[in-house]
Amino acid sequence: MNRRQFNKNLISLGFAGLAQSILPSTSFASGVASRVQGYGALLSDPNGLLDLPQGFSYKVLSRLGDTMSDGHKVPDDADGMGVIALEGDRIALVRNHEVMPKGATDTTSPIKSDLAYSLLPNGHAMGGGTTTLIVNQKTNEVERQFWSVAGTIRNCAGGVTPWGSWLTCEEIVIGKKEGLEKDHGFVFEVPADSDGLVKAEPLVAMGRFNHEAACVDPNTGIVYMTEDRKDSLFYRFIPKVQGELNKGGQLQALVVKDQPKFDTRNWHSPSFAVNQTLSTEWVDLDNPESPDDDLRVRGHDLGAAVFARGEGLWWGDDELYFTCTSGGAKKLGQVMRYVPKSGQLSLFLESPDKQTFNFGDNLTVAPNGHLIVCEDQYGSIVDNKLKGITPKGLTYNLAGVRVQTEPAGACFSPDGETLYVNLYSPTVTLAITGPWASVSEAEVS
Repeated sequence: MNRRQFNKNLISLGFAGLAQSILPSTSFASGVASRVQGYGALLSDPNGLLDLPQGFSYKVLSRLGDTMSDGHKVPDDADGMGVIALEGDRIALVRNHEVMPKGATDTTSPIKSDLAYSLLPNGHAMGGGTTTLIVNQKTNEVERQFWSVAGTIRNCAGGVTPWGSWLTCEEIVIGKKEGLEKDHGFVFEVPADSDGLVKAEPLVAMGRFNHEAACVDPNTGIVYMTEDRKDSLFYRFIPKVQGELNKGGQLQALVVKDQPKFDTRNWHSPSFAVNQTLSTEWVDLDNPESPDDDLRVRGHDLGAAVFARGEGLWWGDDELYFTCTSGGAKKLGQVMRYVPKSGQLSLFLESPDKQTFNFGDNLTVAPNGHLIVCEDQYGSIVDNKLKGITPKGLTYNLAGVRVQTEPAGACFSPDGETLYVNLYSPTVTLAITGPWASVSEAEVS
C-alpha cells in the first residue's frame, strides 16, 4: 500500500462511523451526564507515566536528551505529530517541537546550517522545528531519528498531506520588528522520506498568524487551518496547483451565511446549539503575510465567524473536525464539524463539566470511528487525559497522564494497531497498543 492509498483508506475507515451517525439532540450545556464506559477504568501505572485501561500497554520510543542518529539530542516540548507510511512496514513519525527562543545567545538548538529558516546572532538556529522518527510499525522499534526542520519557532501542530509530507505550523507572530532575522508565523512542509535536515521554506501565501493545525482535503487539495487565539478564525487555502503549496494560492476565512461575524464561542449569550447546522461561505483575505498580525481582525470585519482558540484538526470521510479549546458556555471546550461539499458547520460537542471534557487540543481518529482528543489544561493540579468521543458525541477516558504535562500529537499507525502520542515536557514519545475493538458505548452517569 502506497502513501496515498494509506491516507485515503485510513481516513475512510476512521470516520465512517461519525459520518453515518446521528448526532445527539440534547445540548451538552444542559449539564446532563454524557459519558460512556469506553475501555473501562484506568489502572495506575507503576512507572508513574501513563495510566491505561486493562489490556493496554505502552512502549517508550524516544525521550528528551536521547542521542539521535544525527548525533544531536532529542529536544523538548514535543507537540503535534503525524504518521506517514513509507515502504514496507516502516513509517515516519514527524514530531513538532514548540520551542521559543530564550535570547540572542540561546544555544537550545544545536543546528548551525543554511538549511535552517532563521538564525540567532550567535549562529545557532531558532530552537523550534521538527524531528522525524523512522519506526517499524510491526515491532515499534525506532530505526533512526533526526532533525528534519530547524530555525523555526513554537511549532505547535500541523497535519499530514495525501502526498506524503507533514505541514508544521508556527504558533506565534513575531519577527523583524522584535529584532529577529526573519518574520515568523508560517507553515513549513516536511517531506516524510527525508534522511535528515531539509531546507525550511515558509509557505507565505498560507498566511501569517498563530497557526495551530492543518488538514488537506484529498479530493481538492484545499488546506484547512485553525488559529489559536481567543478570537480566532477558521481558514482555508486554495492552492493554484493541487499538491504544490509552494506555488501559491488564495487564503480565505469562513463566514456563516446571513449571519456576519457569527460568534460560535457561546461565552456570553449562547447562540450555537449542539447538533445545530449552519450554512457557510468563504471570504477572500488579501495580504496574507500580515505584517501587522491583523488577518483575523480584517477577516472578522469582512464577516468571518469567530471561534474560541481553534486547535486540533483532522480530515475525515468528506468532513473534518476541529477543537475549540476554551469554547462553550462553561469555557471547557467544543468540537466543531465541517462538511466541505455542503458548506455546513455544526457543533458536535460542548462540554458541561471537567469530567466530560476539559480543554481539548490535538485530535485524531481511531479505526473504530471514535475521535481521540488530547486534553491541555494547566492549573495547580494537572490532570490531563486522552479522551475518546463516540459517534454520538459521548466521551470516555482512554488514558491519564501522571506527570505534570499534556498529551499531544496523537496519531494511529497505518495498520490501526498502535496509537502514537507525545508527552509534551519533558519530551516522551509513546506507542500504545491494546484491544481497540473492545470499546463499550454503554452510558454511565
